[in-house]
Amino acid sequence: MPGADEPVIRDNRKIDPETGQARQSAGSDSQDAAGAGTSPAPGAGSANGGAESSSSGAPGSDTILLAERTADLQRLQAEYTNYRRRVERDRVAVREQAMAGILAEFLPVLDDIGRARDHGELTGGFAKVAESLEAAVTKLGLSSFGQKGDPFDPTIHEALMHSYSSEVSEPTAIEVLQSGYRLGERVLRPARVAVAEPDDSSADDNIDEN
Repeated sequence: MPGADEPVIRDNRKIDPETGQARQSAGSDSQDAAGAGTSPAPGAGSANGGAESSSSGAPGSDTILLAERTADLQRLQAEYTNYRRRVERDRVAVREQAMAGILAEFLPVLDDIGRARDHGELTGGFAKVAESLEAAVTKLGLSSFGQKGDPFDPTIHEALMHSYSSEVSEPTAIEVLQSGYRLGERVLRPARVAVAEPDDSSADDNIDEN
């Protein structure tokens, strides 16, 4: 048995002197062994391919859940938009109703102003006050309607007097007894008028003469 201090001699020659063939290094042996140990098992490639094909086919549960949540969010957003529009529409209606109630209280005053103007009594300081009041209610959206000669419309006219005339071809307001007022499209008071209808007897007389 060699002593502990004797040198150890390793043969690192790449050619075996006895056989004359190249020697295989230990590192390459270990790499070959590692490569042999990590070689894919039979059928592993086909299994991976099947998993990929299944994932690329029908949508998964996460995709379906995302689509459902997106649809729910869009529905809630549409409901909220409709709610805001309904609230705004109701707010406008309430404001118009309140304004109509206030302006309706001024109609008798405006009637007095109109009668005073017709009789030439609207003069001096009273005239300026009247003009300021009329300008203020006009700015708030109040407007008057009803003119002599207007075709009679039962939706905006109230007939207080009725007669027949050969000078009209349809029911016509021949006199305005009291002006009508509206706020926007809302009629606060119909125009009170005297209405004349065509005189059928005159037409019958003309037919008989012919």
